[in-house]
Amino acid sequence: MQRKDMVTNMEKNEKSVSDAKLTFEQAAARVDEIVRLLEKGDAPLDQSLALFEEGAKLIKECGKMLDSAEQTVVRLQKGVNDEPVEVVFDAEE
Repeated sequence: MQRKDMVTNMEKNEKSVSDAKLTFEQAAARVDEIVRLLEKGDAPLDQSLALFEEGAKLIKECGKMLDSAEQTVVRLQKGVNDEPVEVVFDAEE
């Protein structure tokens, strides 16, 4: 693949990523793809910076999704009469 085609494909990927709300798995896969592209070193500097910025935004978004998921996790504990009681997960316990 020629450099110009590669840059065009990366730009298309970047636009499609920013236009859609991604799942955690999709965002993590895109971060992996960005890392591979940056490690290759074939992209021009401006495109590398754009990829880096996209990756940073995706990582931040993944962090928010993980925080949200953690807040909804519940664990069962024994309550009165040994019946299970849902308790909101507290990571600091």
